[in-house]
Amino acid sequence: MPTSIRHLNRRRLLTVTAAAVAAVTLAACSGSSPDPASAPAEAVSQADIDKAMTTPTTLTFWTWVPNIDQEVALFEKKYPAIKVEVVNAGQGLDAYTKLRTALKAGTGAPDIAQIEYQYIPTFSITKSLVDLRPYGAAANQSKFVDWTWGQVTGPNGEILAYPQDTGPMGMLYRADLFEKYGIEVPKTWDEFADAARKLHAADPKVYLTNMAANEAAGWHGLMWQAGSKAYTVNGTEVGIGVNDAASRKVAGYWGGLAKEGVVSTDPDFTDNWFQGFNSGKYATWLTAAWGPVFLSGSAKSTAGKWRAAPLPQWDAAKPVSGNWGGSTSAVITGTKNPIAAAKFAEFLNTDPETTTMFSTVQNFFPASKSLLADPAFTGQKSEFFGGQQVNKLFAEISGTVDVGWQWPPFLDQSVKDWTETAGKALTDSGDVAAATDEWQSRLTAYAKDQGFTVSAG
Repeated sequence: MPTSIRHLNRRRLLTVTAAAVAAVTLAACSGSSPDPASAPAEAVSQADIDKAMTTPTTLTFWTWVPNIDQEVALFEKKYPAIKVEVVNAGQGLDAYTKLRTALKAGTGAPDIAQIEYQYIPTFSITKSLVDLRPYGAAANQSKFVDWTWGQVTGPNGEILAYPQDTGPMGMLYRADLFEKYGIEVPKTWDEFADAARKLHAADPKVYLTNMAANEAAGWHGLMWQAGSKAYTVNGTEVGIGVNDAASRKVAGYWGGLAKEGVVSTDPDFTDNWFQGFNSGKYATWLTAAWGPVFLSGSAKSTAGKWRAAPLPQWDAAKPVSGNWGGSTSAVITGTKNPIAAAKFAEFLNTDPETTTMFSTVQNFFPASKSLLADPAFTGQKSEFFGGQQVNKLFAEISGTVDVGWQWPPFLDQSVKDWTETAGKALTDSGDVAAATDEWQSRLTAYAKDQGFTVSAG
């Protein structure tokens, strides 16, 4: 994985805050809920596919992925009639704003776009993503980790994108600090809390972890792990439960530790935060599968001192994790070359050579089942982590990610509201659980104002 924040942002499940929130235009959906009886368009014939892939064509691909031209070159080699113009349209909110603008204008949109899992509903609600079933996408389902396929599947079975990379969550920890202070690797959140108190009492300058008060991304991942049903979506009918029992459990837990002062709440991805890892201020980082490579480049002075483990569990008998990060390749409505675009998205994310390159060139964590089972990938030993097979650990964790999580079609607003309620309560050592009620209220009001039918999650 690239070690700069610029390259990290594409994996950071959510933008940290949204200064400006784009409204969802329900008119684009014709105000209708999905039809359970709807069927995919008729499958494209192999003859039509063969014709499309041998007809001189230029596709435009919007992506922020560094050096992806190397994977694109493999596609162009196999299909020399097709040329792919790679355009870096920015990352996060900037990229999505440009895409929305082009779609609204009816001109300038790409054929294919890089879209993070959590933004699939935002663009599918406005019918901006092509259903890939007519182009043979369903045949590829078994190639991907189960929960990722659920993330790209619409309410009527539409296949809206191909998974590319993921971020199953685990715990990175300083083995030397654990040994120094007599701390066992916590297997449950109760053990984690006890360890946090023990460590900070032994050395007030050291915290077991930092729960960043600006990081809605990691917070959602922990809600995901806890079993929250924060969002349920059925067309324009949306259930909102960001203060459901599981969400309040997470909020009460971290709010309590923050109020005790045994975990820090420093903003993440800042100079001080980076220094905290190098100085030994943080003994763990609750992060995603992209975290190990990122940390190895950002905390080089601590090489060899780190190890990786699964997240602590609410129920040790039922291991489960959440996800933080990852994106997809989606074909955009209005493309004049849907067959070629769909086959490009398929090739990019299913070809054995390209999927391997994503792990070796971009250091992405795979969505591909075959790569996650490949000893050449899982058997790699990391010197930074004391020779541990970190890929193998996170491959195992990937299989425990809950498949039922959904995202809302107004994610930017949810992130903004979380930052101003629960995030602020963390910073202020306030009542974080109570703050989720305000988050719920604000988000519900926003969704109703946008024309959604809202129920409590």
